[in-house]
Amino acid sequence: MIWREPGTRYWVPNIVERDHYRGGGLLVWAGIATNGRTVLYVFAGGSVTAVRYRDKILHPLVRPFIAAMGTDAIFMDDNARPHQT
Repeated sequence: MIWREPGTRYWVPNIVERDHYRGGGLLVWAGIATNGRTVLYVFAGGSVTAVRYRDKILHPLVRPFIAAMGTDAIFMDDNARPHQT
């Protein structure tokens, strides 16, 4: 979430310059909670599909993490396309 005062969109402190290179990229994923975190997972190459998200994140990382937290755990995501599927 990005928050700034109304009317300050182009003020110098609110601008972050980015250099874009024509190379590969990495996508990293991690789950966090007030009393712990999952391991960091790096998707090296390719897009994150629903099947890849399920097989690489949900089953091996999220399910054991939530099971260890107990019945009070609430799973939340950010509605990215792989999450919605």
